[in-house]
Amino acid sequence: MENIRALQWVSRHPRISAWVVLAAGMVALLVHEARNVGLIASQWIAIIITTILVAGACVWIISWEDKENPAEDIAIAEGADDSTADEDAEAEDDAEGGRKAREVTAESEASA
Repeated sequence: MENIRALQWVSRHPRISAWVVLAAGMVALLVHEARNVGLIASQWIAIIITTILVAGACVWIISWEDKENPAEDIAIAEGADDSTADEDAEAEDDAEGGRKAREVTAESEASA
């Protein structure tokens, strides 16, 4: 698998390759569904470019999730169990939720 240049490129550039694949699928569906609508050439160009940009935005938004838990990525890279990382993330979320609830309660009592 490492001898195939395309697969090497995909593994080095996962977001760009995801963008290309998603955009190709979205444009194919668009062309198939809108083939009998009667669009002129400039409209086709505009809607295809917009579709490609929307696919890029989708991949970009999905990539935000990759940056949320760097500690989880480190734990996985070190061979830790996925369930342990999930439990740690849940505990952090619970602790933060408790802090926020206490802050809201303190603010409401102070204003009353």
